[in-house]
Amino acid sequence: MATSSTELTAAIRSCIDDVLPELIETRHDLHQHPELMYEEHRTSGVVQNALQQAGIEHVADLGGGTGVLGHLPGKSDHATGLRADMDALPIHEETGLPHASTVDGKMHACGHDGHTTILIGAARVLARLAVDHELPHPVSFLFQPAEEGGGGGKKMVDDGCLDGRVIGPTINRMFGLHGWPALPEGVVGSRPGPLLAATDSFEIEVRGIGGHAAMPHHTVDPIAASAMIINSLQQAVSRQVDPVMGGVISVTMIQAGAAFNVIPESCSMRGTVRALYPEAQEILRNAVKSMPRDIAKALRCEATVTYHNGYPITRNDEATTAHFHALAKEALGEERVAPLEFPVMGGEDFSYYCEVVPSCFFVLGQCPPDQESMPGLHHPAFDFNDRTIATGVEMFCRLAMS
Repeated sequence: MATSSTELTAAIRSCIDDVLPELIETRHDLHQHPELMYEEHRTSGVVQNALQQAGIEHVADLGGGTGVLGHLPGKSDHATGLRADMDALPIHEETGLPHASTVDGKMHACGHDGHTTILIGAARVLARLAVDHELPHPVSFLFQPAEEGGGGGKKMVDDGCLDGRVIGPTINRMFGLHGWPALPEGVVGSRPGPLLAATDSFEIEVRGIGGHAAMPHHTVDPIAASAMIINSLQQAVSRQVDPVMGGVISVTMIQAGAAFNVIPESCSMRGTVRALYPEAQEILRNAVKSMPRDIAKALRCEATVTYHNGYPITRNDEATTAHFHALAKEALGEERVAPLEFPVMGGEDFSYYCEVVPSCFFVLGQCPPDQESMPGLHHPAFDFNDRTIATGVEMFCRLAMS
């Protein structure tokens, strides 16, 4: 193993330069063949083939059937875990690129093709470096399915991917990354504590008595009650939660009626609750469960609430995140490290790893230097920036070897 930081950097970058053209080809191939959550059989096959060619021991059929855990041995008793998600989204692609999705209605609009490629690259580079000298730490590579709502991260944890039941020793720290269109190309950053929100969801059905729209006094209007419920739920955010903690209740779907002159029997709503702190999450959860019923009753309706606990808060370990930032500044230079001042209300199932071991989830800037902005995540015109693959691979390798 290289004996100095300069030698280590040179060795890592030389290996990255060798494999980068193939990694870009892999990324384009994955982008052309997107697979939704728990359908990532082809993607899993690409990963397994890459690990096999690199001589990396691995176990497949994890995390609901398509997850893969690779492992390289090292000197210490505990492993470093590196994670990538593999699933695509049910979105019709509008990039017009030569490597655009070949599957109608499915695309890699969140950059998981890039994440998977970066982890494949890190595995290949570390395997090369391990030929001459044993790695300072064992490294486990978690290729997980179903981040986009399926909770594949939890299934990987439940299957024993962190505690040594599958392959390799126990993982005692985890790292993951996400492409970030809001940051310049090749810039990395994170923050300690809450980075991404818990992502609960709910369904509300309000039932009344339908009738002629011209005679509302003969009806019990579920739409009027639903409007009151939607407005009142915002009072829970603004008047029950500490403003410093914040939170979100968004009603995103509402369905009722089939004619302009008929008050319907019922009105259904769906939405999401987001919170960065458990205290705020509990307040908002209780509000969604109780307020619709009370408001509906006051307006002579009846409300049924179904509440779904989603991903937990993605909470970065303070020491692990400080280590990431220090290492990133050493490897990339201070000008390419941008610690995030505020958390984001989006969610991530990397949170399940954070609940088990000290972890750091960081972002990798995507916006090209000749552009002021680029299509955002989950946009039909989004495409992962190939020029950031090398940075992602280097950071994973440096974190694994530090």
